[in-house]
Amino acid sequence: MDCLYVDAELSKEKEEEEDAQPRQLHHRLLPHLQPPPTSAPSLFKLSTSATTLHQRLRVYVNGPIIVGAGPSGLATAACLQLLHLPFLLLEKESCIACLWRERTYDRLKLHLPKAFCSLPFMPFPAHFPDYPTRDQFLAYLDAYCRHFHLRPRFGQCVESATFDPATGLWHVSIMGAEFEYLCRWVVVATGENAVPHLPELPGREAFKGNVVHSICYKNGEGLRGKEVLVVGCGNSGMEVCLDLCEHGAKPFMVVRSGVHVLPRDMFGVSTFRAAMALSKWLPLKMVDMILVFLAERMFGGTQKYGLRRPEIGPLELKSKTGKTPVLDVGAMPMIKSRNIKIMAEIDTLTTNGAKFVDGKELEFHSVILARGYKSNFSSWLKR
Repeated sequence: MDCLYVDAELSKEKEEEEDAQPRQLHHRLLPHLQPPPTSAPSLFKLSTSATTLHQRLRVYVNGPIIVGAGPSGLATAACLQLLHLPFLLLEKESCIACLWRERTYDRLKLHLPKAFCSLPFMPFPAHFPDYPTRDQFLAYLDAYCRHFHLRPRFGQCVESATFDPATGLWHVSIMGAEFEYLCRWVVVATGENAVPHLPELPGREAFKGNVVHSICYKNGEGLRGKEVLVVGCGNSGMEVCLDLCEHGAKPFMVVRSGVHVLPRDMFGVSTFRAAMALSKWLPLKMVDMILVFLAERMFGGTQKYGLRRPEIGPLELKSKTGKTPVLDVGAMPMIKSRNIKIMAEIDTLTTNGAKFVDGKELEFHSVILARGYKSNFSSWLKR
């Protein structure tokens, strides 16, 4: 029978000391992680085409398959590793945290304090700043992998994961592979930033300048003195505009709808940290009122600069729609000084620039799409 039974990635190395935290976690997870069925081998069958007999190897994985070796996938794998539970960690790219390593701009730092961004059972080094840089975050993730002996299988892009209710197994197909995995559990850890969001721009074909997504943007070198249109006013759009300013470019930012802009720190305290502390004691709406009041005290009214605040508060908006407020790291002073110019929604791109819905028309050297990312698991996860 063309089948294979394998134990998933389980490190042979065992920690000399096991603290109480892994044991407590063990008790919480055990009810949900039962052993694989002893009759599993009988579930393997040859797949048959209507025209030719095609044999496809099926590999039974004795544990969960984790899809994605970003921070969430690594954290899940480490928890299972501490419990000595087998798993298989799949990553379509050639490295861990590929989005952070290869597809972010140079100046990127964590927008939240490191205390809120560490992975389970391993805090950031004490000497790291409160907001680690991209390179520091990657160094931390690499150290995390080494510490927990995590060995992702790189270059394995999941094409589909389909659940078979008759057998209680997931069939996980790998793009370009002549085999498929069978397992009882699939952990989706591809994140909400799996693929770039590319908005349709009328007239894009006619525009003679460069049009790129922020995923391709590294820094503003080479754009000094150039007019650059940034489409999007989220955290990426704001920070790209700031970087362009610092490199002597002339950024224009398209703002389509309302946006909450909050300072990253308020009077020496992390805004996120303050929000989390207040949320323990006060209703969400009241916390929002406090955050907006303090932000207005620091920035002044943002509406007069073209940044209209939504009717509901930043935390409530995040809770209801998933839209994250902007944590400003320096763009607001540039907007107030008009070094970053706010533009209305694009009507159409032209040969040399763009025409806007308010009737304005300007020329631009380049267009940077900063409308963020979206998840992609719905394209391959089937039930």
